[in-house]
Amino acid sequence: MALNRKVKQAGRYILGLFYIAAGINHFISPDFYIGIMPPYFPAPDVLNILAGIAEIALGAMVFFDATVRWACYTIIAMLIAFIPVHVYFIQVGSCIEGSLCIPQWQGWVRLVVVHPLLLLWAWAVSRSAENS
Repeated sequence: MALNRKVKQAGRYILGLFYIAAGINHFISPDFYIGIMPPYFPAPDVLNILAGIAEIALGAMVFFDATVRWACYTIIAMLIAFIPVHVYFIQVGSCIEGSLCIPQWQGWVRLVVVHPLLLLWAWAVSRSAENS
């Protein structure tokens, strides 16, 4: 029983650190994020900053019992909002000049495997927080 609790706790803290690091990366490598945004997104530089701030704040909120569920639900909403970026990336052949170029199959894996796993991870942390 104690091992299961430790695994859940580790998953929670790693989730928080993951989103804090991802948020910081929006400020370290803004061209990467701006480059993969669809052209119909308004003010990509502002959206990048807002996404970075949101990821840092939500990652930090995962550490606190009072905010972990709300943070996880908001992470899920944010990930859903990011789906058009992944779709656009596939539409342009998984290659944005000056940003990111990967084989197209990897773009699909990001959309249909990695992204759902990130959603599931946030959902699982929200569930384990409810059961604590």
